[in-house]
Amino acid sequence: MNPYQHLVSEYARFAEAGKTYPLGNFPPLPRPEIKPNAPKVLIFSPHPDDEVIIGGLALRLFREARWNIINVAVTHGSMKERQAERLQELKNCCDCIGFELVQTAPNGLEKVNVETREKEPAHWAQSVKAIADILAKHQPRVIFFPHGLDWNSSHIGTHFLVLDALNSLPESFSCYAVETEFWGQMQTPNLMVESSAQNVADLITALTFHVGEVKRNPYHLSLPAWMIDNVRRGGELVGGQGGAAPDFAFATLYRLRSWASRRLEKVYDGGRMLSSRQSVAGWFVEPVTRSANRGRGG
Repeated sequence: MNPYQHLVSEYARFAEAGKTYPLGNFPPLPRPEIKPNAPKVLIFSPHPDDEVIIGGLALRLFREARWNIINVAVTHGSMKERQAERLQELKNCCDCIGFELVQTAPNGLEKVNVETREKEPAHWAQSVKAIADILAKHQPRVIFFPHGLDWNSSHIGTHFLVLDALNSLPESFSCYAVETEFWGQMQTPNLMVESSAQNVADLITALTFHVGEVKRNPYHLSLPAWMIDNVRRGGELVGGQGGAAPDFAFATLYRLRSWASRRLEKVYDGGRMLSSRQSVAGWFVEPVTRSANRGRGG
């Protein structure tokens, strides 16, 4: 038998079998003890479910470095009749994976998109203040937010919302800024982070608590394939054109920079790949100043 026929048929068989698996009916996953003074990581999620879809690096910071991961629910989705239900699903997801949850507003922020930014400055300013207040309160070491070409209007809106909030803070505010992708691919990611099979399974398990969404579109079942393809793309986009792909099964691509003196700056030249065998905490030392940042080559 052609072994590739077997390979493809097994992919198809597992994808079909996954449709019969339970959704959101799992106990909380094992979690480490987080110290009260642990560094904080804020995930600015455009929608409930983004926190775990792009959460490969955040989960490693949680489990390996024992940092406090806080998901910021920027919106609760655009369908008002589903917002309360989506919030409960989000709470269940975060309870499962171990992330904390912060709301931006009782029903989430509304009209988070570029059009609102351009045409409704008063409404946009209120949303910017909500995000700025969260940043100022938590003083995160690292933030996650979508890149500016992530296709979905709320993802792109969240990108500019976070940048505008950062710009509104004192010049002394600094943190690491990790841009994420899902709907639209980044042209210039500079970090590929491997996830273990266990971590991928746990991300999918938490994702199933977004029951209404994955019933509509079972994207939890395609998450492993997406992360496999990230390894293909990242081998060259992060490693360099013509470079050999690393021996990763699953990975997520990010763009890592530093926010200091009201601007985004490089923390290294070129791209880096973080395997499951490497320590994750050392990648995020105390936020550096602009002058120190320029001295970090690589």
